[in-house]
Amino acid sequence: MSSTSAENAPAKGGVKEESAHLLEAAETGEKYGSNKADQENLLGSSMVHGATQSNSKTLPQYVAALSAAGGAFAAGTLLGWTSPAEVKINQGAYDFHISKDAFSWIGSAMTLGAACVCIPIGILINLIGRKMAMLLLVIPFTIGWCMLIWAQNVIMMYIARFLLGISGGAFCVAAPMYTGEIAQKEIRGTLGSFFQLMITAGILFVYAIGAGLDVFWISLVCGLIPLVFGAIFVFMPESPTYLIIKNKDEDAIKSIQWLRGKDYEYKAEVEELRETQEKIKENQVSWMVGLSRPVTRKALFVSLGLMFFQQLCGINAVIFYSAKIFEDANTGIDANLSTIVVGIMQFIATFLSTIVVDKLGRRLLLLTSAIIMALSLISMGVYFYMQDQDEQSVANLGWLPVVSLCVFIVLFSIGFGPVPWLMMGEVFAADIKGVAGSIAGTTNWTLAFIVTKTFVNLTDSIGKGQTFWLFASIIIVGVFFVYFVVPETKGKSLNEIQAELEGKKPNNTTPATPNGAV
Repeated sequence: MSSTSAENAPAKGGVKEESAHLLEAAETGEKYGSNKADQENLLGSSMVHGATQSNSKTLPQYVAALSAAGGAFAAGTLLGWTSPAEVKINQGAYDFHISKDAFSWIGSAMTLGAACVCIPIGILINLIGRKMAMLLLVIPFTIGWCMLIWAQNVIMMYIARFLLGISGGAFCVAAPMYTGEIAQKEIRGTLGSFFQLMITAGILFVYAIGAGLDVFWISLVCGLIPLVFGAIFVFMPESPTYLIIKNKDEDAIKSIQWLRGKDYEYKAEVEELRETQEKIKENQVSWMVGLSRPVTRKALFVSLGLMFFQQLCGINAVIFYSAKIFEDANTGIDANLSTIVVGIMQFIATFLSTIVVDKLGRRLLLLTSAIIMALSLISMGVYFYMQDQDEQSVANLGWLPVVSLCVFIVLFSIGFGPVPWLMMGEVFAADIKGVAGSIAGTTNWTLAFIVTKTFVNLTDSIGKGQTFWLFASIIIVGVFFVYFVVPETKGKSLNEIQAELEGKKPNNTTPATPNGAV
């Protein structure tokens, strides 16, 4: 989730940035329309409900979305944990020795756990519901932190981080899906961006407490956060879409009224949900058939491409090792203070993204983000290359890597952090979203593991400067990918997005469905 996508060996900050993955699935991966007309009908009514009537309230939707994003806050703490923990562990925080290579595995084990859980959680949320699945994730979250707090050897730390990765990765699928299914289309982008916002808040939180606490207390405080999430989220409603799938119409009505207000006219929306699920059931085929559709293949290419560039820009390595980067830069600034500043800037930038994502559009944010990120990486590369050649030559340039890193993380948080997850929920048809979203999530976390695990090896083999230049070259390719391949989805219905992916001119004359749903 990046993401921040997320955590890797040393200091993983993005997590998967996973910001707004609006995976609104109808029964996971097994319902696909085979007939063209049926597909268009299915697509036309599957997007998140967009009640536009004046009697529809949005505040409860914000409350529910923020509560669900509490899991992202918890995920953010485990992503950011490696940065303050690395220095303290090197100073003997545990009673046993932890080598440099072992610590890289401790950091990256989290991403392995996240990669392994993306597909299983896609199945689980359709069996027991979005809400119950997220509440159950509190258990492995708590066990993982307990094992990390009272670890007796490195193996226990590996297992702890793997369990934490399972919990964090599962939230990257379940929470965005839940948010996508409770949100009106007018605020879909904003609510979807809450996930990435809370991830950055979690990273900032652990950076802040890491400046004054030892590893034991950092881990203990982080371990309490999933419990707080569970205590709050238990009062939120289940997704109306899931309840309709399970033929619990009365519960679905109560959920809709909780989210939209007691005065909201729910009948049209409930009927629309029923019709959508009936259409999906009528057109059930194998998930292989669904993935073989040309439009699905194009959507996968777009989504997986964005995930590739999100992770291969090196965000997780930069975040996981941010404290180390500041230390190596010889800025004279306390490393903990520097990472706190970075965390603050990342949080503010992600917050701004939630405001502008539905105004400026996805492509503009991605292009701006990628171009400036590339320039920042080049600047960092220049500094560390010069430092390797002659340390005195950069004696007065300690500000360069700090400014470059801050700009890099800010622009990532505005564009390539949240937007790939947001678009993942927009480019796929509802009947394939569960499977396709799991594939995209697994790909993202696997790439996060590769980057975090190999970052130290790359810097040791080719040098720090050359490593940052490698990341810069990859994100430059990403600029061309966005410009020539990625469609604009801002303000478009799923029908229009699918038509654009098929290379057709969107039909803007399609009549609106009840309650403004598209």
